[in-house]
Amino acid sequence: MTPPAQSEIVTASTSSSAPQLAALLQGAGVSRLDQTGWIRITGEDRVRWLNGMVTNSIQDLKNAQGTYNFLLSVQGRIQGDATIFATPDALLMETAASQVSGLITLLDRFIIMDDVELTDTTGAQSGLLIAGPKAASLITQIGLNIEDIQVLQKRTMPWNGVQIDVLHLNSPLIPRFELWANADAASKLLEALQKAGAVFCATESLEWLRILEGTPLYGTDIRDRELPQETGQTHALHFSKGCYLGQEIVERIRSRGNVHRSFNAFRLDGELPSAGAPLEADSKPVGELTTVAAIPLPPDGAIIQLALGYIRREALERGLPLRYAGGVAVPVSIPFSAVAPSALPSASESTERV
Repeated sequence: MTPPAQSEIVTASTSSSAPQLAALLQGAGVSRLDQTGWIRITGEDRVRWLNGMVTNSIQDLKNAQGTYNFLLSVQGRIQGDATIFATPDALLMETAASQVSGLITLLDRFIIMDDVELTDTTGAQSGLLIAGPKAASLITQIGLNIEDIQVLQKRTMPWNGVQIDVLHLNSPLIPRFELWANADAASKLLEALQKAGAVFCATESLEWLRILEGTPLYGTDIRDRELPQETGQTHALHFSKGCYLGQEIVERIRSRGNVHRSFNAFRLDGELPSAGAPLEADSKPVGELTTVAAIPLPPDGAIIQLALGYIRREALERGLPLRYAGGVAVPVSIPFSAVAPSALPSASESTERV
């Protein structure tokens, strides 16, 4: 049997996901958070102890506030990431479900004489993501008052006789909210949001949104060999909070200036490569592509090939032409503006002007 052409594969995979991406960028999309995990941290020493384990300031958090963090090795390499929210009696760590076990193992090694307890609470509640320019208005329309919830803030409020936790997440491209409740209430929330106009979104459209945002994913774009400053996620770092695991390396990089490579987005012209494809300039390796996708941009679904990955700073600063096996890559700014591909220069045209 003759295998399908790449264009046929792209068309088949985008037929249902393209309208979902359009909803996320222009209206509102909703999805279940089945791959999200939670760790509950309790005990009298929890704030002081966790402040010494993560890259951002926990001691400065007020009730219901959150902050994005890396967890590092002694060598300053990233071992995981999480958003941590403060409550009156606990710290709540939100991360990917796949990270929960490893993070608990990592953190537990450093509980010595501290009054701290770690509990995996994944599955205790069911979550929904609702994102897009109209997300806030739809949430309000179904009866949840979120008008004054700030970014990275958590609020609990009643809805149809049950308590709903509403989280306002940080996003560089569109508004994002999460709703957490018991399984029955979450199903009713999903039904209400869809009736109000939210479009249910599957994994592929959410992945495209992540790429357009330029948000690195731990396990894909961020591995346990990356240094925090290489990822460009400076909002995960606090340089005056005091000592924490791996802090010496982070501070050494800050005092010396820049790292040798940085996280970036690329527009691809040519064949769509596999993730992990190396980048070359002047026939020398200068980086790698960690995430690649052919994305149908609204309004007409025209395909643009984008990638996330790492590139050596000297190649980026000198504007060297970048190539991968099968095509040319041109650095682009992130978050990526969702305009029609025809309005943008091709990668080959951009390279010719370098």
